[in-house]
Amino acid sequence: MESIQNIKQRFEIIGNDPKLNRAIEKAIQVAPTDISVLVVGESGVGKESIPKIIHSLSHRKHGKYIAVNCGAIPEGTIDSELFGHEKGAFTGATSTREGYFEVADGGTIFLDEVGELPLTTQVRLLRVLENGEFIKVGSSQVQKTDVRIVAATNVNLFDAIEKGKFREDLYYRLSTVDILLPPLRDRKEDIHLLFRKFAADFAHKYKMPPLKLDDNAVQVLQKFRWSGNIRQLRNVAEQLSVLETSRDITAAALQSYLPAEGSNLPSVIKNKKEESDFSTERDILYKVLFDMKSDLNDLKKLTLELMKNGSSKAQDINPNLIQKIYGSKDEDTEFDFEDEPRTPLLSSAQKEENYNENEENYLFAETIEEEEVLRLEQKEIEMIKKSLEKNKGKRKAAADELGISERTLYRKIKQFDL
Repeated sequence: MESIQNIKQRFEIIGNDPKLNRAIEKAIQVAPTDISVLVVGESGVGKESIPKIIHSLSHRKHGKYIAVNCGAIPEGTIDSELFGHEKGAFTGATSTREGYFEVADGGTIFLDEVGELPLTTQVRLLRVLENGEFIKVGSSQVQKTDVRIVAATNVNLFDAIEKGKFREDLYYRLSTVDILLPPLRDRKEDIHLLFRKFAADFAHKYKMPPLKLDDNAVQVLQKFRWSGNIRQLRNVAEQLSVLETSRDITAAALQSYLPAEGSNLPSVIKNKKEESDFSTERDILYKVLFDMKSDLNDLKKLTLELMKNGSSKAQDINPNLIQKIYGSKDEDTEFDFEDEPRTPLLSSAQKEENYNENEENYLFAETIEEEEVLRLEQKEIEMIKKSLEKNKGKRKAAADELGISERTLYRKIKQFDL
């Protein structure tokens, strides 16, 4: 078994962090076997080195090694890329094509960003892991393959499982062994070593003297968060190599190439217990309130017409409006106002008294209704705000969740100045 130090030299891995050494040690131990491995770590930590180590130390080292970025392949073609397709399987399939699992038979496939795989592809991948079988797109013939799978992801697959975006059974098949690569901010002693390596590489590439950091610049380098990890550090080293005329880098010079400190603060992770979804009961309640608002508006129109025309002219009121509010025993039954009792003749004083009373009642009812409408609008604004926040400002997703069209949501946003 090769030593960790030899593996580092062979694959140009820089650093002496205990967590990094443990990850390499696990890769060396699992390499002779055929068990599946899941490499976990943030973007830019160098996850692609682990599957190369595993392949080179396995009995498959003379077979093919294929690295596939699952997030870079369109959803409509990823099944064809991985498993191949038959001629005429879909538009543009002018010939039969071998997929990666057929080409890499006897070798190793590295599935980077495996969390981005569509659910249908996950089912096919699970079958390969369980019994080594797959079917080409457009074919009914089962084919066998002998492939070692190493997967990697920078997303939390447990969260993806909870959201229904990743299959739980596939996760446990992929993660027979987990290898975690630490972020650069947890490898503070390695940061300066990596920077010196990159500075030397770029000095050779651009034919100029290498950069040197003073003590204060080294401290700035180690205290920085490096959210982009090794990839971000490499980019900063290249920028300094090309743009700085002086080869001695001070803390102030280095700081000018680093993003603002606020942009590198840890992202706020919401508490899982925080309410993020609208409960079914609340949705039903809001729907009932919106329906009540509509009925109140119709009732207001009917009351206004009755007050203006009097019951003696009630037959002139739109029967559909009355039927909507009061309903009817039979769909074919029409309201007959001729059979209703006539209002007795009143004196002028009685008419004036009734009118004042009706007007007072109407104004009171209108005030109550306006208050109710206001409360309903507040609830409506609250719903729209929560839905937009939940869907990160994506109007289409928010409209689907609210059960309205995207055009209606856009109108509501303008109406309420959200």
